[in-house]
Amino acid sequence: MNQELIAVVDENDQFIENQPRNKVHQLGLRHRAVHILLFNNDQQLFLQKRSLSKDINAGLWDTSAAGHVDAGESYDICAHRETIEELGVCVDETLTFLFKLPAIPETGMEFVQVYRCLHNGPFTLEAGEIDGGQWFNIKDISRRVSDNDPTLTDTFKALWLKLEE
Repeated sequence: MNQELIAVVDENDQFIENQPRNKVHQLGLRHRAVHILLFNNDQQLFLQKRSLSKDINAGLWDTSAAGHVDAGESYDICAHRETIEELGVCVDETLTFLFKLPAIPETGMEFVQVYRCLHNGPFTLEAGEIDGGQWFNIKDISRRVSDNDPTLTDTFKALWLKLEE
């Protein structure tokens, strides 16, 4: 897993070179990721609980699906791939780009494109990546983010604050 190649980018999100994932994180290099917010018809948000075996943010609650943009891959293709890999669903008909976060320490030096989609489940969660998932009320999420809940990833809190602007 740590040998996947991802694009290293400059401060303007322009490609520099491909590097192994573990090196990119170890050196704190700028790179790309996507995060997908999956809502149901009741406007609840599905959050995933990251596997305890993950090297970053193990056991914390995070967006519905997320992942690094692979070398040579676009943000949009990555969002499509991640929802299929992590949740076992195709959401192409409702997948909508929302905004982009800058590569800062709170995002793990990732430029993060955030997407929204609609799906009511059921899901097939990716074993080894996700320990569980749950639907959450929007007001509860906003409260937890404003309280700086340590069980939520920093990236999720940063993108949720941006979403609420």
